[in-house]
Amino acid sequence: MKLGRSLLAFFIITSCYFFALLWADSQKHIFNEIPKLVSILPLLFLISLISYIVRYARWHWLLRRAGQNTPFIRGFLAYLSGFAFTATPGKVGELVRMRYLIPMGVSPELVISTFIFERAFDLVAVLLLASIVISRPDLFLFVLLFVAAFIATLIFFAYYPKFLLRVSESFLRRGFLRIAKIIMTLCNGLRGILQWMNMADILMALGLGLIAWGLTSYGFLILLKYLGLNVPFVSAFAIYPLAMLAGAASMLPGGLGSTEIAIVALLAIQGVQLSVAAIAAVGIRLATIWFAILCGFISMVILEF
Repeated sequence: MKLGRSLLAFFIITSCYFFALLWADSQKHIFNEIPKLVSILPLLFLISLISYIVRYARWHWLLRRAGQNTPFIRGFLAYLSGFAFTATPGKVGELVRMRYLIPMGVSPELVISTFIFERAFDLVAVLLLASIVISRPDLFLFVLLFVAAFIATLIFFAYYPKFLLRVSESFLRRGFLRIAKIIMTLCNGLRGILQWMNMADILMALGLGLIAWGLTSYGFLILLKYLGLNVPFVSAFAIYPLAMLAGAASMLPGGLGSTEIAIVALLAIQGVQLSVAAIAAVGIRLATIWFAILCGFISMVILEF
């Protein structure tokens, strides 16, 4: 897999996010408050890293159940490498893992199958965490419909692949070989998730997903307490998962911008000042998506050299 276009897309996305922060700073002077986060960020980074290990344990489990026993440490680095491009619509940039997993004997179709299965149960786990307290019924209904539609679409194409096969054949007849091959690979990847449609794998995927994303929610709780915000425990625990779902449903790369706006809005409902809510949103995103991107690039460097 060539990295040039992915790196260019990452540069564009990062630049847009940075300029958005500059605009927000001109309104609420967010940058003036960022030094307050310096002492709490290492702890939040550690919590995020533990959550990545939990998520990788699920990934490793699924590969082993599919008959692929990859080296644990090297496989972990390959898994983290996907985070370098996690700021993409639907996180599809994480499929850069193919670059490092294929030499370990993992087929592209299996990487796609594992990625899709993992993403599906991430959404379900985050939805369950977000449903603890429904402070915004309209927003919750929106993300519930999004998750339900996503899961239903996956199940439909997994059990009835002929529709995608016809699309692939149509492109093939018109000479679009590359597009036809991509659709065929996606079709095989979707069919591959059926091998984990059993109680043991479903419970393992959901259970580890709840632990991983629960840790992230706990990190957000710590951040709110550090900032001196007295948000009720249960409500605060559900804010970040709900904001993540809103970000995913927006289809913006990595939910950048939309997730932060959702966090600010949900904290505002709890009576938090906009300026403080904004620094909380920036802080948790630094400790999650941007820390994940950093881990991804470090892992890529290690694997490349």
